Amino acid sequence: MEAASEALAAFGYLADRPLALAIHLAVVLEQPLLLEGEAGVGKTEVARALAAATGARLIRLQCHEGIDLHHAVYDWDYARQLLALRAAEAGADEGELFSERFLLRRPLLEALEHPGPVVLLIDEVDRADDEFEAFLLEFLADFAVTIPELGTVTAAHRPVVVLTSNRTRELHDALKRRCLYQWIDYPSPDRERAIVHARIPSVPDEIAARVVDAVSRLRSHADLYKLPGVGETIVWAQALLALGDSAGLDETLGAALKVHEDVVRVRSRGVLEGV
Repeated sequence: MEAASEALAAFGYLADRPLALAIHLAVVLEQPLLLEGEAGVGKTEVARALAAATGARLIRLQCHEGIDLHHAVYDWDYARQLLALRAAEAGADEGELFSERFLLRRPLLEALEHPGPVVLLIDEVDRADDEFEAFLLEFLADFAVTIPELGTVTAAHRPVVVLTSNRTRELHDALKRRCLYQWIDYPSPDRERAIVHARIPSVPDEIAARVVDAVSRLRSHADLYKLPGVGETIVWAQALLALGDSAGLDETLGAALKVHEDVVRVRSRGVLEGV
């Protein structure tokens, strides 16, 4: 577990003990890891850091409403097939239309066929629908998919799987039972300052502390439409560092808040006064 924490830290991700333990178990037990938490707490970065730390290839499937097998697993290159069909009509031998040369590999199939270690990131699975979630349940059980024209493809090496959810809807219990589970919360101020220093080694302590204090105040206002994540904290610190002594929190508020109404609300209430 300590080795996992140190390996992630070497690539700029500072995991607390529960998260480091969950990651360690996911690798050792070859169990998918489901990470839930608010947007911006660093769920996606876990997979990126894990891939970098282990020398694995990161393959990302970004879920969205309406995602299906053609987005996630494979599709056929219909334009090339049509050209091949016309060439065949002219007498050229183009071979089988439904062969590997016309296959478009999507992230899940890429993860199965990659010859080396893979970290498979299934991002924002809560945005997919029930049908796709049911398919994922089957996929995570067998790490195999069937392409009717070609047969069954089974994983060359079982990938390390990280699923993320912003909890915009509840996932089904069956999928949760398939995974190890870890909730990621916003980091404590001390840890967030350490994250800022890890990502921006040149940042002065004063700027790091000031930005983290400001972000903490913003997050304490639950009526904001979108609370700033760790990524916004880092960008805000970079903005102040770039501007130097002339930088002000209020005039760089767009680094942290992305909704006009939130900016107006914070400024009208004087939330950042004295920071």
